[in-house]
Amino acid sequence: MAINKNGIVVLGAVFVDIKGYPDGAYIPDGRNAGSIKYIHGGVSRNVVEDIANIELRPTFLGIVDDTALGSDVIKKLENHKVNTEYMQVVPNGMGTWLAVFDERGDVAGSISQRPDLSAIKDLLDEKGDEIISNADSVVIEVDMDKDIVKLVIKLCEKYNKKLFGVVSNMSIAVERRDLLQKFDCVVCNKQEAGIFFLDDFTNTTADELQEILPDKLKAANIPSVVVTMGGEGSVYASLDGDKGFCPAFKVQVKDTTGAGDSFCAGVACGLTYGKTLAEAVEIGTKLAASVITLSENVCPRFLPAELGIEEYQ
Repeated sequence: MAINKNGIVVLGAVFVDIKGYPDGAYIPDGRNAGSIKYIHGGVSRNVVEDIANIELRPTFLGIVDDTALGSDVIKKLENHKVNTEYMQVVPNGMGTWLAVFDERGDVAGSISQRPDLSAIKDLLDEKGDEIISNADSVVIEVDMDKDIVKLVIKLCEKYNKKLFGVVSNMSIAVERRDLLQKFDCVVCNKQEAGIFFLDDFTNTTADELQEILPDKLKAANIPSVVVTMGGEGSVYASLDGDKGFCPAFKVQVKDTTGAGDSFCAGVACGLTYGKTLAEAVEIGTKLAASVITLSENVCPRFLPAELGIEEYQ
């Protein structure tokens, strides 16, 4: 399968992740000695770098600051062969995510500050037809500015491109149930799925969720959803009757940040380049497993053939 000029197009925010790791057991209400790292982050930025690390040449529609740090973000993406020609450089263009991790590598607490993404809307108004017509598919944060999401949906429908959604704030995304009906697939975690489907899946097993999810999709008219369940694995279902479970890989966890983003990247790559939903979920599972063994937010380098994307040229 030949790749279009822009490959998979990813839209969303760039964040600077400030991450703190304790030297020992994390004490929530005490002082904790440890280390602090500054890492390029953001859901969509992570997703596009994950896709690039599978040698699939994606395009990123994001915004960075007019600072040395913003330049570093673009330089790193270009080094990973991400097409950055449409990226916007504006003052205060990046968000910040502050997180503290416990001794198991799980997030103990976090605060985020989102940037103004209106420059992306301006870009799409000017060059949206050029960008989307030359895309293989599109990935977008479903909780981005509503006008941006609507415009992307319109462009994907116009040029018959698959549209995939990743969630960074389900409280916002749940207000857009009508828009999510236009997405080919949405990836979220079990807690987010409960918010979206107005149910409590806290104690729901993977087997139970496999039986529940198809009816939920049918009632909401969502084409397909993949629900991640952390170390348990993930459950998926689609309106055409496909459903199943993919177990997680057993690996030594260092940092869970970015696992969901890499999972989404793997699912989008699989579905874009001819894989079934089950096969795409397995690709996402492999990428997520590779990320949580690292302190980075993205997966290491893979060749497409290693993930079964052998028809890619």
